[in-house]
Amino acid sequence: MNAMHIEKLDLNLLRLFDAVFRARSVSRAADALGLTQPAASHGLTRLRLLLGDALFTRTPGGVAPTPRAERLAVPVQAALAMLQQALAEPERFDPAASRKLFRIHMSDIGEGRFLPALMARLRELAPGVRIETMPLATGDIAAALDSGRIDFAFGFLPKVKDTQRAQLLKDRYIVLLRKGHPFVTKRRRSGQALLEALQELDYVAVRTHAETLRILQLLNLEDRLRLTTEHFMVLPAIVRATDLAVVMPRNIARGFAEEGGYAIVEPPFPLRDFTVSLHWSRRFEADPANRWLRQVITALFSERAG
Repeated sequence: MNAMHIEKLDLNLLRLFDAVFRARSVSRAADALGLTQPAASHGLTRLRLLLGDALFTRTPGGVAPTPRAERLAVPVQAALAMLQQALAEPERFDPAASRKLFRIHMSDIGEGRFLPALMARLRELAPGVRIETMPLATGDIAAALDSGRIDFAFGFLPKVKDTQRAQLLKDRYIVLLRKGHPFVTKRRRSGQALLEALQELDYVAVRTHAETLRILQLLNLEDRLRLTTEHFMVLPAIVRATDLAVVMPRNIARGFAEEGGYAIVEPPFPLRDFTVSLHWSRRFEADPANRWLRQVITALFSERAG
């Protein structure tokens, strides 16, 4: 970008560019910035004229960056983050006295896994701090973090790019069945034989848990899917009362198995291993409250990851 461009450039155009690049959608970027879509489109047109490049081209699901936009993205994001930190007034965060509300993206399965321990810890360290979970579509998470709409995102989120992240734990998908299920009592199988034997089972799945549905698709088990629900937490009761099987994370399944009434089978699924991470925005890297809570979260769950 030469001096003539800088003289004519509005900082808000860079924020708009960054939002569109992250969201891959003009409309989603407009929502994240609190703009109307016509205002966002007008701003993008101004930036295109200033830079002499289309920057984004239409795709069936939104827009895709041009090579010039790809080259600009990282330095623009870094510049915005530095400016945000430079302009932020130094502040102190006192967890014991704070009544701050933190908003966190979590799936229902994430809520069951992380919230009990997190809320117990916050009661000790910051009894006035409040948590609100806000599940979002995967494509909206990065923009929501950058805009401050949410503070953190938990989960296995491989499609969420351009965020800061910390690995919390490694996990893998298994099959949960009721104790005494005929599949469990048969002669023990392993490897490919166990995978092939999964054709004997009928399944229940959660519509929003795309990875488990993907595994069923890869194994050609979609025709064995007998029930699809909206919510994960109903699955244990269904599994315990029926012969239906569910593909789910092992860490969650172990909690149910400890209570009794369940059995865990570990087939060599494709894509079975995954990592659960904590995501946050570079823009809020230095924010004292953000830094404090992510330190609490990473210490709490990293030490529980074994």
